[in-house]
Amino acid sequence: MKSIKKLNAKRLRRANRSSARITGTPVRPRLAVHRTNRFMYAQLIDDASGKTLASASSVATKEKTAKGVAAFSVGEAIGKKAVEKGIKEVVFDRRSYKFHGRVKSVADGAKKSGLKI
Repeated sequence: MKSIKKLNAKRLRRANRSSARITGTPVRPRLAVHRTNRFMYAQLIDDASGKTLASASSVATKEKTAKGVAAFSVGEAIGKKAVEKGIKEVVFDRRSYKFHGRVKSVADGAKKSGLKI
């Protein structure tokens, strides 16, 4: 149990370190990514008012697809929702995850749909 607490503490330190300089505004919200073993989640957050402007996840798609493909489609979905709301630029918040693999796929999908990161 002690090793699990250590790992959680390390992950929280990484998340705090990467998010220390990132804040979302109404003009340029924060694109926060959450990754689990099965699904990917993305949210556009305005930190000034503490509201979620849009969200997308791979849970909504009922098809069986590869995790990387699902992550890319989550990025495209959040990008389309942002463009519909008139948001053109976002700040990417990767939390404690490396900018690699599925997290990068979300960013690439968002870029493809018209967002500037």
